[in-house]
Amino acid sequence: MPLRDIIAAQFWEVAHQQRCTLAPLSDDLELMRSGLDSLSFALIVARLEEALGFNPFESADITGFPTTFGDFVNFYGSCSHRH
Repeated sequence: MPLRDIIAAQFWEVAHQQRCTLAPLSDDLELMRSGLDSLSFALIVARLEEALGFNPFESADITGFPTTFGDFVNFYGSCSHRH
């Protein structure tokens, strides 16, 4: 399954579990306007770590955090080759 689909599935699953209304996922969707809260994002990151075997947010060389859904997917994609 493509990385983007894995990430999108986690967004939808967590939104459903947390009873959040998730905005349609597009590359330019700002994460702060997605309908998810900080707990939801923590759950997504934890689930992705379990599914993918790494957590890119634990890296010491992070220069900026993703602000859009597209940035989030690209962030994971840029870190996936290191693991």
